[in-house]
Amino acid sequence: MNIVFLAPFGIRPKGTVIARMLPLALELQQLGHRVTIVAPPYTNPEDSGKEEVVGGVLLRNVTLGPRNKAMAALVLSWRLFRAVLDEHPDLVHLFKPKGYAGLAAMLLLVLRRLGFRLPPVMLDTDDWEGDGGMNDLLGYSPVEKRVFAFQETWLLRNACAVTVASRGLEAKAREAGVSREHLLYLPNCVATAPGGAGAAVRERLGIGLAAPVVLLYTRFFEFEQGMLHRVFGEIWHQVPSVRFLVVGKGRRGEENELLDAARSIGFAEALVMAGWVEPGELPGYLAAGDVAIYPFADTLVNRCKCPAKLTELLMAEVAVVGSRVGQVTEYVKDGVSGILCDPGDWQAMVVRTVGLLRDRERRQMMGRTGRQYLLSHFSWHDHAGQLDRFYRENVKR
Repeated sequence: MNIVFLAPFGIRPKGTVIARMLPLALELQQLGHRVTIVAPPYTNPEDSGKEEVVGGVLLRNVTLGPRNKAMAALVLSWRLFRAVLDEHPDLVHLFKPKGYAGLAAMLLLVLRRLGFRLPPVMLDTDDWEGDGGMNDLLGYSPVEKRVFAFQETWLLRNACAVTVASRGLEAKAREAGVSREHLLYLPNCVATAPGGAGAAVRERLGIGLAAPVVLLYTRFFEFEQGMLHRVFGEIWHQVPSVRFLVVGKGRRGEENELLDAARSIGFAEALVMAGWVEPGELPGYLAAGDVAIYPFADTLVNRCKCPAKLTELLMAEVAVVGSRVGQVTEYVKDGVSGILCDPGDWQAMVVRTVGLLRDRERRQMMGRTGRQYLLSHFSWHDHAGQLDRFYRENVKR
């Protein structure tokens, strides 16, 4: 089949295109399909109008529209619609049921319903939660929130089939009326890849090879900030030689809160803030850690979230201490491929993390097991095969 993946935004800096769409497209092409990614690059405007081949997959960045939001919505959605049709696809798979790409998909569906010979549209969602979800957490205007809420509900009910990235989203989609035969659980998966040069990153950041390193790979909004400060502070009290390597950037300057807490509590000299890291350099930064913490608050968003960052940590063979919330429990087999704590139990996270810092053999074995567990249970190759069958069944219907 000739398939178009309709992206919600550009390839940088957000992770959906790189972490979910691109590896899936590559595996589908190995199965004989032709896949083109069509993207609205408003997150990376320097790529406006450019075409590039990324890892063997054609990525078409449509030309951006005017600065006015209302006009941009109309113009960019129309350009996405035209770019999709230019590929003469047998199937369109929309990733995220909102925004410009969501409007383009809605136009396809409406015209198809009116009798135009257009390709069927499937929907993929990795962070739709409904009321109380991500739309309520972000700084959207009231009008934008209403539009996005309508898009999410309408597309979920009108797409010919739906793929979901987590068990939480699977349950939400079923509650919304999506039938089992039109629904596929498609979690974020992994493919075999070489590890990163952690020693080189340590040297670059001024972290000694013998120093115990606790890694945090995050966007900061997944947990309560005070909990993180307490975890770091108590670990530092128990292991004064520790270094905290923080990879990622917050949406509202949360990293500055962490810096303030570090100065107040006393672990400022142990804190290494790497900020946002280019995807190609990430494996080295993740491999620089000895133990990674993955705190998750027990919220609707986190219960539905499919954390690709967690898969990257596990693939780096870093022992992970995470919160027992949602999809985290799918990726981590407690006590075998990682350690799970009750959400909000920062004392348990400290105890487990310090225990692994002091037991090199156990954390290394757990890191290797975590990577192997993912490769065995969450392979892009295996799940792409399931998606291939799902495509054929639903296009036939």
